[in-house]
Amino acid sequence: MIDVYFAPTPNGLKIKLFFEETGLPCRFVPVSLSKGQQFEPAFLAISPNNKIPAIVDHAPLGGGEPIQVFESGAILIYLAEKSGHFLPQSTRERLEVLKWLFWQVGGLGPMAGQAGHFNVYAPEPVPYAIDRYTHEVARLYGVLNRQLDGREFVAGDFSIADIAIYPWIVPHEAHGQSLDDFPHLKRWFEAIAARPATVRTYEGVESSYVRKYISDEERRILFGHK
Repeated sequence: MIDVYFAPTPNGLKIKLFFEETGLPCRFVPVSLSKGQQFEPAFLAISPNNKIPAIVDHAPLGGGEPIQVFESGAILIYLAEKSGHFLPQSTRERLEVLKWLFWQVGGLGPMAGQAGHFNVYAPEPVPYAIDRYTHEVARLYGVLNRQLDGREFVAGDFSIADIAIYPWIVPHEAHGQSLDDFPHLKRWFEAIAARPATVRTYEGVESSYVRKYISDEERRILFGHK
């Protein structure tokens, strides 16, 4: 059994999407970010960067002690290798998937996260930051749109690259983007959204980027820790 420490952020949802696609047995352990559960010692022992998602595999391949993994990209690689799904074995095909996985974790995720933060969570508008991150996300959408021209999926067959990227496109409106500006991306996005595993993943999930009141204490917990 694999324990999945989870909150419904884009990074959390990409791991849930993997499990829905594969049916790999797991047990979800909710982590309330606004209550600061990500800073509790038991969680930090698994995820020292105090971020979700994180997993504990109690039955790793080859046996032995449970394996703990934090960082969503590392988790996807681990799960793909364990399950034999969504990460090719041949060097060239594998590298193509990994390039786009790291593009997401190193570029799209951080930039879209900042765009969402300044559009939704900042206590007051910061025009320079909004403009900076909105334009950078648009540039990244353009990169992805060109990659998807003539391709059904991002890196060949459906892979962990698609699984990693999709949850970061879901809140595109909060990131200041219109998918109508990116027709190949829009076609891909709608196809992924229609997959049964995606529908199950997002059932009952409230967007992380809906503007709503958060208290000063919640803001301190979410954004004020050093």
